[in-house]
Amino acid sequence: MERRQLGQVTAEFEPSKESGNPRNSEGAFLGLKDGSVLFVYSRFQGDGCEDWQPSDICAAVSKDGGRSFGDSRTLLTCQGENGVNIMSLSLLDMENGDMGLFYLVRHTYTMMQMYVRRSADGGQTWGERVLCTPQEGFFVVNNDRVVRLLSGRILIPAACHRAGQLGDEPVPGEEGRFVDYRSEVIFFYSDDDGYTWHASQGKCCMPHIKNCASGLQEPGIIELTPGVLWGFARTDLGRQYEMYSVDNGNTWTGPEPSRFTSPNSPMSMKRDLKGDIWAVWNPIPEYNGREKTDFFTGGRTPYVMAVSRDNGQTFGDAVAFEDEKDRGYCYCAMYFLEDALLLGYNAGGPQDGSCLARTRIRRIAMEELDGLRK
Repeated sequence: MERRQLGQVTAEFEPSKESGNPRNSEGAFLGLKDGSVLFVYSRFQGDGCEDWQPSDICAAVSKDGGRSFGDSRTLLTCQGENGVNIMSLSLLDMENGDMGLFYLVRHTYTMMQMYVRRSADGGQTWGERVLCTPQEGFFVVNNDRVVRLLSGRILIPAACHRAGQLGDEPVPGEEGRFVDYRSEVIFFYSDDDGYTWHASQGKCCMPHIKNCASGLQEPGIIELTPGVLWGFARTDLGRQYEMYSVDNGNTWTGPEPSRFTSPNSPMSMKRDLKGDIWAVWNPIPEYNGREKTDFFTGGRTPYVMAVSRDNGQTFGDAVAFEDEKDRGYCYCAMYFLEDALLLGYNAGGPQDGSCLARTRIRRIAMEELDGLRK
């Protein structure tokens, strides 16, 4: 596999346990009307960096096309959202010109739902939140995953985890609660620009769940042709699994292994302004004999990208743009400008204590991307 320096790191959101900020992670980009670029991410508070620890939604703005980012400011707090945690953000242009901010609110250890708020002034103020997952449950939606289809439908791919109370007797607090990590994939949609939401008819389940401890986790989708969707999800079976829909996400084929090898780590795919599809993922599964670290990486190195110029039928050779052995790279947000691609992803190392603790923004000029299309 070729290793190549691609672009430049233009921002680093470093954690600081000393100042009560143990993790910065899982963000999304959106271009604003004045030509600047907004980046939102979750800023954790307190001592721990686990997903159930308190966090707020923060934002930083670039006024030079992603070459630098200004100071961060807080948009929403977990206390204000009546949750123990808010994270996994997506940004979307709404049909009336508003900006849509999608985010997960973890209400308790066993209930997590997605909401959307709208802003008409570039994120300075926000309207009332709308529930996007209109049923109680534990729904995981990755950052930068909410998509608008060519039909105008907004579609949210969600991993649904069974959760509840252990035993017959009530247990005070959160003790005795459980979340089953074997998830199935369901989809929520809105056909009125995010004001009302429904669950799709179909869902996707791992066909051989007995031999799989993950199920289908952290799904994503990309539209191939109008109404024809390609879905993908991480597994612990050494590959991303894939599924297809031909009716705007209402029903889906059974999941099957894809061409993309990976550990149990999410893959990202986006289409650029020329119509080509770019994939970013960790290609090498964790296997016996691989060097281990004393903190969590999940085998998430190297980090590679590849491009398809034939609508996903084939992909070019993968190029590793991050490959430090003692770091982990994951949860990538992708945003295409006219002259560059912005990537925002976790890149934690030993000094951070977890690959999830640090977020990095990388800017890759279009000339460099053109070199990968050949």
